[in-house]
Amino acid sequence: MADEDDGLMWPPMFKGMQQASENAMEQQQQLMKQMFASGGMPSFDMNQLGAMSQMATFKTRVQSGGRISIPDAEREALGIDEGDIVQAVVLPVTNNNNSE
Repeated sequence: MADEDDGLMWPPMFKGMQQASENAMEQQQQLMKQMFASGGMPSFDMNQLGAMSQMATFKTRVQSGGRISIPDAEREALGIDEGDIVQAVVLPVTNNNNSE
């Protein structure tokens, strides 16, 4: 996908970020295929993997009261509006460098 030239002039940093994002999505899809192929969910239809394109992965900080925010770009890309119900899977990101 990232190899396609859409004619836009993107700085190399953004091209790299796009490629990393696409690679992460491909790895998630491959992991799901492997999990379901091993019998993790026998009723799973492999065509449902297309629904994974309606997912986003991002880092965010936990705010007061345990709140997290979905970045504008992800909300826009997924068509999420205020008041919509979403499902979140939360994985703590460990920081080996406690300078923050």
